[in-house]
Amino acid sequence: MTAAAALISGRPGATKPKPHNRDPRRGDRPVAPMAAERPVRPANPHDRTGATRIIRGVPSQWSASMRLKELEGIAREIHAVLEAKNAARDAALMRCRELTRLCALCIRAVHREEYAEGQRLLREAQQAAFVLQTDLAPFPDLLYAGYTQDALKEWVEASVVYAIVTGQPLPGPRELNVPEAAYLNGLAEAATELRRRILDLIRTDRFEEAERLLQAMDEIYEVLITMDYPDALTGNLRRATDVVRGTLERTRGELTLSLREHLLQMALQRIDLRFSE
Repeated sequence: MTAAAALISGRPGATKPKPHNRDPRRGDRPVAPMAAERPVRPANPHDRTGATRIIRGVPSQWSASMRLKELEGIAREIHAVLEAKNAARDAALMRCRELTRLCALCIRAVHREEYAEGQRLLREAQQAAFVLQTDLAPFPDLLYAGYTQDALKEWVEASVVYAIVTGQPLPGPRELNVPEAAYLNGLAEAATELRRRILDLIRTDRFEEAERLLQAMDEIYEVLITMDYPDALTGNLRRATDVVRGTLERTRGELTLSLREHLLQMALQRIDLRFSE
């Protein structure tokens, strides 16, 4: 008689079939049911936390709505800051163009020897630079942006050119209220601008004044080559210094050649006067 038949008949000594959830390697101990076979724990009727609970980090409907309201407030604050910064940027671009224009007119007046007009334009440029820096003080990223620093560099160039040509004391970065990098680059631009003035003096045989300006160019170059710092700190000053060196050497050669020609002409004139007597 088989085990199944003995079990049905109820006779003693009949063997029962082994359940399928017993592991022969572990003896008669039952194996834990799989996760899919585990019964689901019924909800606790005495649970007072509410029907919507946070499960595995998922926020409930109430907490999600609160976070969205907070995000809307944060977004409004960011919009207000960016709107103010955008308005300041638009105004700064306009003032940078105005400052650059005033500085260019001031340098042109100096080359034309219209020093009174140059001084008036320089005062207007000073006021424009002050307003530009004051308006951008709450926004340092705009104050130190490229277009702002370029405009301040033009302001330094006009101030230095006017001071050197008219023989006035040279203003520093504190007097002009500009960063050191903008001042050094403006100083380099002023040195190259002096070449134009020297060439105008050569055409009118004013060699003493031309030599004075050439000496000023040489002194500026000697200062610039000592600023051996990374370009991130000096605003790519090395390139400007190389330009000054090339401009200085060309100007020195042209001034020397013109001076020798002038001395030769003076000697020939004296010889002509001697023979004419």
